[in-house]
Amino acid sequence: MSNGMEMSLLEPEERREIAFIWDMIPVEDKQGMTEEDVLLVLDAMDDFLEEEGLLHVDEESGEVEYEDGEVDETAQMAYVAQAAKAQGRALTMVQIQLIMDGRVV
Repeated sequence: MSNGMEMSLLEPEERREIAFIWDMIPVEDKQGMTEEDVLLVLDAMDDFLEEEGLLHVDEESGEVEYEDGEVDETAQMAYVAQAAKAQGRALTMVQIQLIMDGRVV
């Protein structure tokens, strides 16, 4: 997967969300990270929510709809950490948590 390519294909709103989260992360916690890691975490969060039935994507329009419901944040964090590891990214749990905390849905 070429995250740089994915970043260039993002909608302006998505780019603003990533930039907002990136800017919130303290400099010392950005060590070894890129904005593409923010995208990776956000995508993994959505994958988790979809598996839990809390996110639906309209097949025709591509619109994303988030459902109300309880999210097991510990399970979500473990899922995201595993997804990052599968992509060869060595994100710390602190880095993942900072990105997750920055997401506004």
